[in-house]
Amino acid sequence: MALKALMLRKKIDAAKKALAAVEESMKDFEAREAEIAKAIEEAETDEERSAVEEEITQFDGEKAEAESKKGELERTVSELEEELAEIEAAQETPAPEIPAEPEEREEKKPMENRTKFLGMSMQERDAFIAREDVQGFLAEVRTAMKEKRAITNAGLLIPTVILGLLRENIIEYSKLYKHVNVRRVPGEGRMIIEGAIPEAVWTEMCANLNELDLAFSQVEVDGYKVGGYFRICNATLEDSDIDLAAELITVLGQAIGFALDKAILYGTGTKMPTGIMTSIASGNIVSHAASVVDKALMKAIIGDAGLASSKYSRGAKTWVMNEKTYGHLVANSLEVNAAGALVAGVNGQMPVI
Repeated sequence: MALKALMLRKKIDAAKKALAAVEESMKDFEAREAEIAKAIEEAETDEERSAVEEEITQFDGEKAEAESKKGELERTVSELEEELAEIEAAQETPAPEIPAEPEEREEKKPMENRTKFLGMSMQERDAFIAREDVQGFLAEVRTAMKEKRAITNAGLLIPTVILGLLRENIIEYSKLYKHVNVRRVPGEGRMIIEGAIPEAVWTEMCANLNELDLAFSQVEVDGYKVGGYFRICNATLEDSDIDLAAELITVLGQAIGFALDKAILYGTGTKMPTGIMTSIASGNIVSHAASVVDKALMKAIIGDAGLASSKYSRGAKTWVMNEKTYGHLVANSLEVNAAGALVAGVNGQMPVI
């Protein structure tokens, strides 16, 4: 139940972000409406009036779609919050008595950890920390670090309940993990990989079916891992179990998430997967001169996007770039709208669907 509540909170956060984005986009409707009203007054020829009518139709459609999407997201948030409230009500337990002695330790906890721990409620957090396997793991880590000794054998095992939170944290910090197909292989082995999907063949209603050329290939996978170790401040070791667990899960989740993203894009295939850029670097890269800027750059990007073969396309494209490139694209799309405000055509979405 605790994991279900955690997932519901994640869905609620995502829905609220989407709702905020829709509400932000709706702020432009008032300015656009004023512009269209002005255009109606200024239209004199049949051609101008026809153009204004088309703009009105497009505006009404976009506004209705935004309002519909907003209502849908509001209903989704409301339903998810009701479901979460029911789960939390079922999990509520009487608050434990707080002994007088640990009050000093409570003052040392950061405020966010006292109220929330990785999306859990206080009751869920306390139950999580009180688990025997979690207590044993944290004690092993704390003792090994204080005594500066290596952890071997059973001491290396992370409890399953912590692994679940760690995986969720990895997905939170990895931007590309959700865009690739993942297969888990426990060690060395061979994976059967399906090739490009062929087209079906049109034929007579009663005729025999044609064999489709669906190719399969075997890929040998070796048992490599991604990881590392890091220092922990003595103050954290001496602090509460909540602070120590939060430090371990957060740092490991971020570090592994970053490593996964780099491997997905630039993996060399040696002790890591082969990355996308590594695979296409043998002639599928298009470059443009530095003199291609502004609208010419946007047109070039749209043209380049069409080079992606429909044989491999499975829906919307995902654009990957660093902050410097993103800033360059925003700078190249800056315009001044009718209200005199400076706006950019790249707002979390490239000019290509």
